[in-house]
Amino acid sequence: MNHSTGGITRREMIKLGLLGTAGLVFGTRAPWAEAAAQGATAKSVIQIWMWGGPSQIDTFDPKPDAGYDYTGPLAEAIATNVEGIQINAALPLLAQQADKYAIIRSMTHGVNAHETASYIVQTGRWPGRLVFPCAGAVVSVFKGYHHGYDGIVAPYIVLTQPQGRFSEAGFLGQGYKPFATGGDPNKECFEVEGIVAPGITDERQLGRRKLLHSVDMLGKAMAGNVQFARLDECEDNAYDLMFGDARKLFDLSDEPDDLREQYGHSTFGQSCLMARRLVEEGVPYVTINYKGWDTHKQHFETMQRKLPEMDQGMATLLTDLSDRGLLDSTIVWWSGEFGRTPRVQWDPPWNGGRGHCGACFSAVLAGGGFRGGRVVGASDEKGEHVVERPVYPVDLIGSMYVLLGIDPDALLPNPRGLDVPVLPSAADGVKTGGRLTEIM
Repeated sequence: MNHSTGGITRREMIKLGLLGTAGLVFGTRAPWAEAAAQGATAKSVIQIWMWGGPSQIDTFDPKPDAGYDYTGPLAEAIATNVEGIQINAALPLLAQQADKYAIIRSMTHGVNAHETASYIVQTGRWPGRLVFPCAGAVVSVFKGYHHGYDGIVAPYIVLTQPQGRFSEAGFLGQGYKPFATGGDPNKECFEVEGIVAPGITDERQLGRRKLLHSVDMLGKAMAGNVQFARLDECEDNAYDLMFGDARKLFDLSDEPDDLREQYGHSTFGQSCLMARRLVEEGVPYVTINYKGWDTHKQHFETMQRKLPEMDQGMATLLTDLSDRGLLDSTIVWWSGEFGRTPRVQWDPPWNGGRGHCGACFSAVLAGGGFRGGRVVGASDEKGEHVVERPVYPVDLIGSMYVLLGIDPDALLPNPRGLDVPVLPSAADGVKTGGRLTEIM
């Protein structure tokens, strides 16, 4: 009997201490699991996580006739390079890339709390007795170290700060948490007379390590101890990141100045460039944690800054991936945990803010087998409710897994030895509109 769980064998799981006494048995295969079995078209995912929830009206689902109380000053829609598709006029560069992406205008889950909505959108599951891993952690299970990945950095990376809304790895444990880079790729270090500022020289840092080891009497006494050997291995890996090939991967100074200018000299723009470098290196999952979209107050003042920044960085990312032949194998997923209330809250203390809207919001998918130049679903005339083809988070995530060649019926390793499939089924009571066949 084949006890495979999508490539992690039962023996490997026992070795990792992740499997209890229960056996592994595949459940009934769903239709989209059959599609996954036919072979993957995608190798990597770049997730643009719009932390806080972006407005659907101000981005990919404009409502120019809704009136000022809904659109505010962002009332104009603009034609894209695909006939019949319009997006908000605040995104002129993305309007010229519409042939590369599909817009889902009917995302829904009905939850308006950040933490719960973030969990649902990124796991495809509702909160329950188990804390499930998000899509990035699941991809790192099936596309990571146990499946031939031998990259110089972790298979799941967040640029630059963790999202903090929930545990990304869930019951998979610390080994599947993302590596958060920290820092700011838009900030440079400048060499002054051979010294890198801010910070210290490589020689001085390595000298400190040598000095630390010379006075580490406990480490010397415990030489050969398994636990101490693991600590030494962690230290070696950390220094490889600081001074080895991984450091070069994160060095954007290798990129042409004109390309960096095209991405935009912002944290988001340079994170998009970094994400392209990472998937080019073969990293399976990269999240850009793009903060600043929880705009309860002075929404439109914030949009004056954020929308041009997003437009420039995301449009250049799509073009750059396409020009390098990477878009066909890289899924780009743009979404937040929900949208924002279409009706503007003009009264104090909001002064033109938008609240949370989990009833109806937008998502964008590009590359990796998703077909561009298409719109899925529709919202009503105000952008408040779904009126056509509701799409639930499990539908979107499941469709990505299919294109990545991940069987939604495969079992996830877990410390309790439970038969837990990658995705829930209708038997679990999960709302679903089905696989996104319209754009696959």
